[in-house]
Amino acid sequence: MSFPPPDPLNPAQLRAVHHLHGPCLVLAGAGSGKTRVIVHKIAKLMQSGLGPSKIAAITFTNKAAAEMRERAKSMVGARAASALAISTFHSLGVRMLRADGQRLGLKPNFSIMDSDDVLGILRDAGGTTDAKVARTWQWTISLWKNQGLNAAQAAAVAQDDREQVAARVMQRYEERLMAYQAVDFDDLIVLPLKLLLNDREAAAKWQDTFAHLLVDEYQDTNAVQYELMKALVGGHGVFTAVGDDDQSIYGWRGATIDNLKRLPQDFPKLKVIPLEQNYRSTGAILRAANHVIAKNPKLFEKKLWSELGDGEPVQVVACDNEEHEAQRAVQRIQALRASGAAQKLSDFAVLYRANHQARVFEQKLRTAQIPYKVSGGQSFFDRAEIKDLCAWLRLWVNQDDDPAFLRAVTTPKRGIGHQTLATLGEFASRWKVSLFEALFSPSLHTALKGKALQALEDFGREINDLEYRARHAQGAQAARTFLLDWLKVLGYEQHLLDGEDSEKLAQARWAHVLEFVDWIARRCGGELTTEGAVIESTQSSVLEVAQTISVIISLAERGEDQDVVTLSTLHAAKGLEWPHVILAGVNEGLMPFQGPDEAMTAQRLEEERRLMYVGITRARTTLAVSTLRRRQRGRETVAAQPSRFIAEMKLEESVQQEDPRERLRKLRESLAAQSPRVLHDAADP
Repeated sequence: MSFPPPDPLNPAQLRAVHHLHGPCLVLAGAGSGKTRVIVHKIAKLMQSGLGPSKIAAITFTNKAAAEMRERAKSMVGARAASALAISTFHSLGVRMLRADGQRLGLKPNFSIMDSDDVLGILRDAGGTTDAKVARTWQWTISLWKNQGLNAAQAAAVAQDDREQVAARVMQRYEERLMAYQAVDFDDLIVLPLKLLLNDREAAAKWQDTFAHLLVDEYQDTNAVQYELMKALVGGHGVFTAVGDDDQSIYGWRGATIDNLKRLPQDFPKLKVIPLEQNYRSTGAILRAANHVIAKNPKLFEKKLWSELGDGEPVQVVACDNEEHEAQRAVQRIQALRASGAAQKLSDFAVLYRANHQARVFEQKLRTAQIPYKVSGGQSFFDRAEIKDLCAWLRLWVNQDDDPAFLRAVTTPKRGIGHQTLATLGEFASRWKVSLFEALFSPSLHTALKGKALQALEDFGREINDLEYRARHAQGAQAARTFLLDWLKVLGYEQHLLDGEDSEKLAQARWAHVLEFVDWIARRCGGELTTEGAVIESTQSSVLEVAQTISVIISLAERGEDQDVVTLSTLHAAKGLEWPHVILAGVNEGLMPFQGPDEAMTAQRLEEERRLMYVGITRARTTLAVSTLRRRQRGRETVAAQPSRFIAEMKLEESVQQEDPRERLRKLRESLAAQSPRVLHDAADP
């Protein structure tokens, strides 16, 4: 088998690519070409005689999986790339459960609950209307599952009354999921592991399916994902784990750096290959990063270096307060663009520790008429109330959509409890029909009787009636009238008021619902753009709009290739890079983050330091670190101290205290004799 000549690899990358027949840990430092190594190793495995379907590459996001597949396609061809098992851990889990979930009591078309579905089931299981309490249970149960604990084991390790309650809720929650023939996101890892550990035949099948396992971002795996990896490789222990202990920043969601420590213990023949050459950042940026991370204890020795030259010194920008900080960030963006150092707005990113820090940057960017996007911010269509209504629309379009059925039948509540739905699920599974189709089975009365049967039949007739009305509600006015009437009959506004502790929050959610109604109505009237311009005069029915809802939503959301400044948390920025980065709010209490009543343990400080390291290494050409003299804490303004991480960067000899306003002034003077257009571009908006 031959492929196009690969790009040249450095000696360390070559060692990683050519180690084919045993366990391998590739310590891939930031910007060291880890994806390149994975793709080249896939090609090398195929050249050695391994079929593409025998190779699994696991990533943590669908985006990363898609990028890896595209890069693999360029090396091994489209046909071979399509046969590779490139997916996330969770997608692999879905594949395994669709194939063998029946061994665990799951039907092949089981439902996958999203976060809001889970929250609703937990509120029911725990007998509470308090969304905050239910979210606490959700978080606690998720952490337990990621540690490999079931409800009984969680009850045994519960440390206080609050956790004991959560363990009891977990028991009822697990019962409901099984009754609904549903799984949650964590189950997509937990259940495949259970399958492999408890079913020798299934374990042998899946170990034979994949002869070589490659795991990207290995440092982000949790305890269950590690056990799943071990179970998949079995006794032969042939895998490649690619990760960086210096970028382990997700301890708060269950990821554990202990997985790196366990590898050489569980696999004594482990080959450790560090990738230290950085292809992203200048020497000055890498020096600052290396100095910071050197303060952490090391699992494996590694020090980044670059051939890109020293570049601009890292800048420290002292600011009076948050507003001043945001203003100076805007001025820096304007100055770098005016100087020609940056051509595009998408070359810039402002990174911060907590979501609330974005607000003032948004304000200043809007004032300066600079477009931006907030990375990781909640999409309008991700809101629970919008998902609720979309579930109903999905069910009108496809009445066999079981997840949509479960969400619609329970939101708002209509006296149909989990036991009734469990019985319906068992009946549907036995006769191999959808939940909706089961409602109209002549033999359903053998499984359900009385009020339960009546309530389900009423719901089925309601869906059919709504589907008919949606089909005939054509044009903006008819659509708006139909949808508002439906919401009134549904009692959805009251549902929101009952479900929120704050009336203000409930009204805000209701405003989102009305906005959604208007959004659909406008599209029924031919207004198909988010700006409201009519580009197609043909009127549509509500059902026609519902049929294309997923496409419309994707078009309505902001594209990734827009020329805009990125505002992002440090966690959301991992894996990304920009020519020019501003690290904001680098102060004690913010970076490293510490709540008013929280102790700064050694473990927490180490993870916060790794987060700082990740932030520094996002920058390619320039890095500015801004710190506050005074900052907002709650409703108070308090004195602020620069973060200890600034001193740890050891910038003393090369620090330049810059003033973007002065830089702008000098640029304008030097450009004054040039064309008016150039001068205009250098001016403030």
